[in-house]
Amino acid sequence: MSFYGQEIIPAMQRMEDLEKLMASHYTYIIVLEIHVSRLKPIFQMAQAHNKKLILHMDLVHGLKSDEYATEFVCQELKPFGIISTKSSVILKAKQKGVTAIQRMFLIDSYALEKSYKLIEKTKPDYIEVLPGAIPQMITEVKAHLTIPIFAGGLIRTKEEVQNALNAGAEAVTTSRRELWSNS
Repeated sequence: MSFYGQEIIPAMQRMEDLEKLMASHYTYIIVLEIHVSRLKPIFQMAQAHNKKLILHMDLVHGLKSDEYATEFVCQELKPFGIISTKSSVILKAKQKGVTAIQRMFLIDSYALEKSYKLIEKTKPDYIEVLPGAIPQMITEVKAHLTIPIFAGGLIRTKEEVQNALNAGAEAVTTSRRELWSNS
């Protein structure tokens, strides 16, 4: 199982990662921790290199993470996907025909149950489970929901990538550069 042929979805945190990822074999790239003023040039560069960007709306500096900003981003930048913890952002992305990825934090049993209820309401296209370094939780979430899963957070080794994939994740999202070369 993989996400459009990618087991690793690199997550760009720094501008110096951009050129490396544009020259890479990866088609799908997550954009984290970016200033709003850099969005347009990054999306233009990605388009020139046939890359599809997934924007983490909650981590765009200078842009409120709400349904209005999501509508603007979807119309103006046309990302492949949007990641958020917020239901209004997920619902707006889906309405605009953009792949919606709901982030789910595995903090405790209460947070897990609350996340299940939220996901049943928003019906995202994918779920990103954090931390992804807990394979048994990936298996449990996969058994509870029918939505494909990405594993992210605290995955540090190739073995942990494989464990997450073996547990049922479609792909692993990571900003760890040393894991980008394998996939």
